[in-house]
Parts: sequence; structure tokens; C-alpha cells
Amino acid sequence: MKKTLLLVTLMAAFVSCKEDKKAAEQKDTAQSETLAPVSDSMMENSVIYEANIRNYSPEGTFNAFTKDIPQLKGLGVKVIWLMPIYPISVKNRKAGDLAVEDIKDPKEREKYLGSYYAISDYTAINPDLGTEADFQKLVKTAHDNGIYVILDWVANHTGWDHKWITEHPEYYHKNAKGEVTDPLNPETGKSWGWTDVAHLDYASKVLYEPMKNEMLYWVKEQGVDGFRCDVADNVPTEFWQYAIPKLKEVKPVFMLMESEKEYLFNGLFDMGYGWKAHHLMNDIAKGKKNVKDWDALVAQVDKEYKKQDIWMNFTSNHDENAWNGTEYERMGNGAEAFTALTYIMPGMPLIYTGQEYDLKRRLKFFEQDPITKQKGKMFSVYEKLGKLKNNNPALNGGKKAAAYTRIEASDAVNVLAFARESGKDKAVYLANLSAKPVTFTAPVEGEYTNYMNDKKITLAKGQQFSFAPWEYWVLVK
Repeated sequence: MKKTLLLVTLMAAFVSCKEDKKAAEQKDTAQSETLAPVSDSMMENSVIYEANIRNYSPEGTFNAFTKDIPQLKGLGVKVIWLMPIYPISVKNRKAGDLAVEDIKDPKEREKYLGSYYAISDYTAINPDLGTEADFQKLVKTAHDNGIYVILDWVANHTGWDHKWITEHPEYYHKNAKGEVTDPLNPETGKSWGWTDVAHLDYASKVLYEPMKNEMLYWVKEQGVDGFRCDVADNVPTEFWQYAIPKLKEVKPVFMLMESEKEYLFNGLFDMGYGWKAHHLMNDIAKGKKNVKDWDALVAQVDKEYKKQDIWMNFTSNHDENAWNGTEYERMGNGAEAFTALTYIMPGMPLIYTGQEYDLKRRLKFFEQDPITKQKGKMFSVYEKLGKLKNNNPALNGGKKAAAYTRIEASDAVNVLAFARESGKDKAVYLANLSAKPVTFTAPVEGEYTNYMNDKKITLAKGQQFSFAPWEYWVLVK
């Protein structure tokens, strides 16, 4: 009898455990399903984070990144852009200016992991980063935290190890000798110098269907929410016109292009790179240009682009950091003022891996070079700006962006002042974008909170301002 009772008790416990586990799984599923599909509204107040998984942690893995996703949510991040997560080609792998094959020392050669962008298989996971299950955990954790995940997509070229090289040589661009080439600049016909990758050829359109299917895999099977498309304007527009609607038949997707070409918006890409604004920020920081040039750029963009075209605003990204230097190299003491500008101006601000930790060095591109995750000044700056971006409609920067109204200061060369407004919500950016102190007046009056230091201030008509070099205010009502 005792044995029977014990058996019944154990069976009940086992069933209860299974039910608890099933309930927990159902709860997890329900949580992941609470993330609304990609929409125009989510683009209005998002911050995007570019994740360099290899260099985010000493481990260089999905799992090491995943555990910090709740912290990224605290920075206002609503979109994670993963740099390429696919296996990297070994053939012609680069080690800076050299090919890995040119390095004689085996131990030295092992350091070079190659470029993320030399892909050998579009539908596989780079084992250095983790497993497919690890990747799925990352996507689920992001979704559970209200964050969308987009993948870096390289439609212009593959690594030299990709099976298409031998199975489908018709997919590739060839020279007069019939040899597959590395990518060529469409404007000059000359090599870009990307010798570790092979140039795909869309001329015959035979590549359209297989490339679309590779993208579709990640949307249908892995639940990703869109793509950042590498050198998007080097790929024929007709391909994007074919592929993107096919993706959207499965579910809404967020499409970011590494381009600023106006013809690639038009219902294809949601957001483009704000290269013009970025380069102008660098030039203002160096004293080569000034606020009048900023006004000219705003006028140019208003003329050449549609109001629904969204810009990704940035002070750095993986290319800028690796090849042109950190924002501190390019912008000096103005880096924080320009960071704030990327949040307050129309568009979506970008944080690149390490910027939140005051990264002040160039990350190595072809080998692991982990950042140091030690919170300094900028973590709280990004946290505060992210909260404002997420919650104040005056900073809406998407397809229905809040109004941008220029405020004319008495110093029109060095002082940038503008208001963003949506209904009753208002924010004002006021900055000395120069390396010298300035005294000026600006028609900003009334009761405000100086958002970055939380101080209440009253501004009177005709009030004089004295700003230190690169000093900026963000005023909110």
C-alpha cells in the first residue's frame, strides 16, 4: 500500500512538473508574441544599436551579448542590427592589407578571423559566434524586451568559399578571360580592393530567386524583423523591387540601406544612411564648415527627398570606427554635442558597439578586439537621450516626423538652434558648434527644463546666452 501511495505521489509530481514546464513555455511564447509587427509607428521613436558580436565581449558570442539585451533596452534601443552572423570564407581571407595566406607564422595566422562581409553560406551560423539555438535565444530575448532584430545582408558579393562559385558560376561577374572577379565600382569599373570577396552579377536576373530565398529563410524560419543591406546601391534596384515585396508577404519588415540614394526609398527601404549629415558634422568639428552649411544641407535634403524618407543619424559605425577613427578622433570635444544632435534632429539615432562605454580606439576589423565594458560619461548620456527619444513625441523622426523649425540666433555661424514640435510637445536644441566660447541671443523664451541636467530655467525675451566651446542644451517643456 505504501509503495502504491508513493508511486501515485511521484506520478502526480511528474505530471505537475510537466504542466508547470508547459505553462512556462506557453508564457514564454506569449511574451515573445507581444511584440507588435514592424510598423511605421515603431520607427518614429526608436534607437538602433549596431552589434559587433565578435568584439562586444571577450567571448565574442551570441550568449555574451544576449545577457545584456535588457541593458540595451534601458538605453532606448528598439532595433538591434547584427553585423553578419554567417560563416566567413577562408579562401582569400584578409589580414589588414595582407592576405592570410601571406602570413608564414601559423600562430599569427590564427588571429585573423576574416571580414564578417566575406560570407560562405547565407543560411548558416558562424560557429565562432555560437549555435543556431544561441541565435534563436538572442532573437527571443530581444523580442521579449520589445526590441526588433535585423540582419546585415550582403547581396553584392560572397566569400570565395561559397558553393555558388562552383555550382553556379553564372551567378558571378567575370572578366574578359571568364574569371570571377572581386567587386568592381560600377562608376569606374575598377576594383574596390575587396579581394576577399567575389562579385555577384544580377544582369541576367538568374540570381534574383535564389538570393530572395536566402533572405526569406531568416524571416520565415528564424523570425528576424528585417535587414540592413550592405552597399545597397551597388545591387540593381530591380532586385530590391522583386525581393522586398516577397519578404513583406510573410510579415512586415524593417529595411535599412547602406545608401543615401533617393530612388531606393519609394516603398522599398524605410531608412537610409545619413552620410551627408555625418560628414558635415565631422567638418564642423574640424572647423572646416559651420552652421550655415548645416542650414544649406537641411534645405537640400528637404528639396531632394520625400518627407517620409527616414535617415539613420550617427557619429560612428563599424566602417567609420575601423577606417576613419572614433568620434573622438574625428569630432574631438564636440563628440557629445553631435551625439545629442543625432537624437534631437529628425531620423533614428545609432549607437555602435562600445560607444556607450566611451570607446576611444579603433576596433580591429579582421580579428577579435573586444571592447572594455566600463561605464563612463557617455552611458548616462545615451540612457538619458534614449529615454527622451522613446517618450517625447516632439522627437518623432520617422515617416511622420515631428516638425523641425530653425531658430535664428544672433551668431548664425557658430550657434545651431532649432525646435522640434508635435502637438503640445516641444524640444529645443541649442548648441555652440565651435571650439571657441560664444555669446549670443536667440528667440527662446518661457519655462523649460534643461533636460540633460534636470534644471528648471526661465528664459526671457532678448536674453543673452554665453556658451563654452561645444556646449549644448536640450530644452523640454
